[in-house]
Amino acid sequence: MNKKIDFHTSKGISVVSLIITVIVIIMLASIVIFDGSGTPQYNPYTPQYQEESVDTKRFNILSSAENKDLEEIIMNYVGTKGYDVNIEYAGTLDIMNKINKGEKYDAIWISNSIWSYMIDSKVATVKNAKSTSITPVIFGIKKSKAQELGFIGKTIYTKDLVNAISAGNLKFTMASPTTTNSGASAYLGLLYTLAGNPEVLTEEILNREDVRENLRTFFSGLERSSGSEDFLEQSFLNGDYEAVVSYESSIIKINQELEQRGRETLYAIYPVDGVSICDNPFSYIDNKNENKKQIFLDIQSYLLSDEGQRLLQKQGRRTWFGGINENVDKNIFNPNWGIDTTKYISPVKYPSTAVIKEALLAYQTSLRKPIHVVFCLDYSGSMYGNGIKELRNAMQYILTEEAAADYIQFSQEDKIEIVPFSDSVKGTWTTNEGTNTSELLKNINQFETRGSTALYPAAARGIELLQNEDTSKYNVSVILMTDGEGNVGTISDFEQVYKAAGREIPVYSIMFGYANNTQLESLAELTNGKVFDGKENLVAAFKEVRGYN
Repeated sequence: MNKKIDFHTSKGISVVSLIITVIVIIMLASIVIFDGSGTPQYNPYTPQYQEESVDTKRFNILSSAENKDLEEIIMNYVGTKGYDVNIEYAGTLDIMNKINKGEKYDAIWISNSIWSYMIDSKVATVKNAKSTSITPVIFGIKKSKAQELGFIGKTIYTKDLVNAISAGNLKFTMASPTTTNSGASAYLGLLYTLAGNPEVLTEEILNREDVRENLRTFFSGLERSSGSEDFLEQSFLNGDYEAVVSYESSIIKINQELEQRGRETLYAIYPVDGVSICDNPFSYIDNKNENKKQIFLDIQSYLLSDEGQRLLQKQGRRTWFGGINENVDKNIFNPNWGIDTTKYISPVKYPSTAVIKEALLAYQTSLRKPIHVVFCLDYSGSMYGNGIKELRNAMQYILTEEAAADYIQFSQEDKIEIVPFSDSVKGTWTTNEGTNTSELLKNINQFETRGSTALYPAAARGIELLQNEDTSKYNVSVILMTDGEGNVGTISDFEQVYKAAGREIPVYSIMFGYANNTQLESLAELTNGKVFDGKENLVAAFKEVRGYN
């Protein structure tokens, strides 16, 4: 016989009702609290409130990396206003990808208005764009070299630079045209002037063989390409180069540092047939939030105010438009460095977005100087599982046409070598045609993880493979990926091999897992290279390093 269960207390109150009542009270308490006057307030501890609170107080700016030297100007101002402003930096072309992928920001501060036309209006609405300064992209040449070439006190055309490069009398460094604004702007300006300053730059002009041959000649003088403008400055100062193509403001900063170090400064060259001008617009992304719009307008107004413009000038930015300014600070815009604010600069005309994309593709596949790169890949035991899977995915992306989406694919003229390592160097896999990578990928996917980490012997092997390369035909670099601490060999062993090579071969290291940052930074310092963090996203790190050579 089933026993009846009584769900009521002795006082007749339903236990079920009591439980429901308690639950409701708890739910209400999580939503509403009361202040001292008895007025209900939203509970700041509920997730919904926290999200809204953060959203209304935080103002997120996505900025071109070259604006980092201006961060203090903005942060000092917003500190007086109580705004919670966060600035994230990225390459100019990467900014377009981030926005088009739906990443949320409140404003963008890019180097050149031409890139804003690549933003998908269905994803983001960009409004209220205003230029905050203008910066020409020019040549900076060691003054003694400029004197030797007869460039001082003379009217210079773009063709004069190309002729000097063609004769083997001028080599230079610059930021990558496919990952940075200064590189892309310089390249597009060069394309325009070498095409004869047409009214409209078209794909037909881009495909003219005389134009392409002049571009190939120009880029044959490129000794080193950098994936960011700040690293371009750093590598130039740490290396021994005779010229750089960059922003006028960057050349000013380089010269200020060169003077402090007691070294020869650069002389600025402004070709009279056209110079690329970057207008540095600060733009609002309309997320339908009036509070954020007012924060944006306040920051923008400050940047355009007399005080804001004066502070931008102190960083080498021109804040006058289209004319001459003879009253600038000569310690910054120094005439002894060739910095000339007394003459009108003839700006080039930028082409349509379609032509820009076609030009970037042409540069990456057929116009740039070929590269010879050695990938040193960690197959130690700690890479087993997710580590080796991520590495294979990254190499699958880099070594196939997938990379074309970001203009970082290899060309047929490139040379690629893979050095797998664990407790020792395990061999070398090679292709002399950068588009023929199927065998490389097969080896990468079949090789198994085991053993310890011969980091230094692998890096040394990379140097040995590149030390005899003809650098007039190829730019060279080693890309080292590791997830652990090197426990075979020493930095001294590597240094001996590196110095014996007798040339600068940068080692770019990608950290993964439990890689030892100190070891990798030592390699970077010795070789004028750089360390990239791939711990969060290994594919992204490989993408970033491809902007360097």
